[in-house]
Amino acid sequence: MDPVSTIALTLGVGWASGINLYAAMLALGLMGATGAMALPPDLQILASPIVIMAAALMYAVEFVADKVPGVDSGWDALHTFIRIPAGALLSAGAVWDVDPAVGLAAGLVGGTLATASHAMKAGSRLVINTSPEPFTNWGASVAEDFAVFAGLWTALQHPWVFLVLLALFMLLVIWLLPKLWRVLKRIAAKIASWFRSTPPAPTASVPGSPPGTTSG
Repeated sequence: MDPVSTIALTLGVGWASGINLYAAMLALGLMGATGAMALPPDLQILASPIVIMAAALMYAVEFVADKVPGVDSGWDALHTFIRIPAGALLSAGAVWDVDPAVGLAAGLVGGTLATASHAMKAGSRLVINTSPEPFTNWGASVAEDFAVFAGLWTALQHPWVFLVLLALFMLLVIWLLPKLWRVLKRIAAKIASWFRSTPPAPTASVPGSPPGTTSG
């Protein structure tokens, strides 16, 4: 694998892991098992039939959970602690055989990309979930899955194209995340106001007493 392809794969697995870790593992595992690509030595374990089956099972679970409004945000919250470290490990594994120092640097960059893509996914889903209809949610989920498979394929087949697209994605993250954060703060403030404006429960009146007289 030439240096540009190696860089694209290293960055690609980190980015894809932040969106859908299991889809990324499944795509790499299937491509490695079928000979469509030669996986780096430290990622060859992804082509193991057991790993492929586990990734396929978890991808199926996420495919369903990711399309249920509310459940998808809970799933994203849980996977904050899974996608980001896994993205760092996969990125490091892509170049660890070159030099452990390069692998460590790749892990840091891959973890950062996984954080950025995960934040974009989770934040946008919270905003989408304010809409009562489920169709926007389903469309976003399908688009994310397609982006992972298409992105990794592009990283391997057209690395320069992928690197340009990844740079544009990072610019989008820098521009959009602050706006998403402001929207989420407004949503949180509105929900908090609902709880603060809840009327107090009526007190019981003493039978036969004038109106307004309470027991006790």
